[in-house]
Amino acid sequence: MALNNEAIFPANRHALYEEHGYSAAIKSGDLVFVSGQVGSREDGSPEPDFKKQVALAFENLKAVLKAAGCTTDDIIDVTTFHTDPDNQFGDIMEVKATVFDQAPYPNWTALGVNWLAGFDFEIKVVARAPVA
Repeated sequence: MALNNEAIFPANRHALYEEHGYSAAIKSGDLVFVSGQVGSREDGSPEPDFKKQVALAFENLKAVLKAAGCTTDDIIDVTTFHTDPDNQFGDIMEVKATVFDQAPYPNWTALGVNWLAGFDFEIKVVARAPVA
């Protein structure tokens, strides 16, 4: 039996995804696969302050999850990308602690990268959609 995949888009950022040719998330069965979210402002430009960029990436992630009927509590797997992990990790952990503030925490993989299209942090997740 084939699954019906559903493209998910947050209300205020649809044009960004159309411009670059990808979906904010795909819901497949009860799983939601969210594309990498960055700390972009509504016009698509990066938030220049790093800590605020990380917080904005999480806010953008929350908007995609909300469009899929999920919250951060539904996240089961996290992958983050960092342009300067040694110097950024403290700020990232500070913001992360406000989002994932109690166990059970999702599993997490962090990768150092040398390019994120003008951004310094990106987060992608897999979430399980609540059963209706």
